[in-house]
Amino acid sequence: MRVLFVGDSMTIGAAGDFTWRYRMWRHLCRTYGGPFRVVGPRTALHEGSLAYADPAFPEKARGHLAGWGEGWQHLAPGVGDAVRAHKADTLLISLGLIDLGFYTDAEQTVAHVHRFFAGARAAAPRLRAVLLPVIPNVRAASDPAFAAECAYFNELLAKAVADLSEPGSPLLLASPPHDWDLDRDTYDGTHPSPEGEHRLAAAFAAALHQGWDVGGPYVREEHQERQERQARQGTSRR
Repeated sequence: MRVLFVGDSMTIGAAGDFTWRYRMWRHLCRTYGGPFRVVGPRTALHEGSLAYADPAFPEKARGHLAGWGEGWQHLAPGVGDAVRAHKADTLLISLGLIDLGFYTDAEQTVAHVHRFFAGARAAAPRLRAVLLPVIPNVRAASDPAFAAECAYFNELLAKAVADLSEPGSPLLLASPPHDWDLDRDTYDGTHPSPEGEHRLAAAFAAALHQGWDVGGPYVREEHQERQERQARQGTSRR
């Protein structure tokens, strides 16, 4: 299994973050019985930082296709090249908020979803993917019109996943964390805190385990809890 993480600022992370990519890598190391590799054209955090909260996160596991301010419309043109070059066969995707917030409406955004998978499948016809809907965020909490647009996009995304899924190239829609709390799970109303990173990774882990019997239930590690306490003590951002 060759895993490619795809996302926006919530996925790439910033200096001092563990990232949910790290959480997911640790989860697969513990629970996946077969060989796997994390792949992708990028390895850094926002602005090229390499300051991951866990310095032991190996470079070979940091691969991704995620960018600060990048959404479906930005990543669709290049996903085929990334999949082809890195031989990715399993995509874990968290996209949509940046599109809706700055660039496109729900219908335009889902058109880019279709474009994205056309390009990805041209490179790897039998790839599979798990997609996370747009989760609660600070703008939606105070802007009813934006909240409605996010909800509409999530409806369209669910339909797109059903329509685009094929026996040889299945797609899964992950269930967003049911009790996502902006104060606890983000550090600014959007980007995940260590607690939020766990919850995002757990959402993908549940979809993989329940949908394809990949890995197992998400369980936290005690050493991660200690690292998080140390990280919170060492920075004022969270």
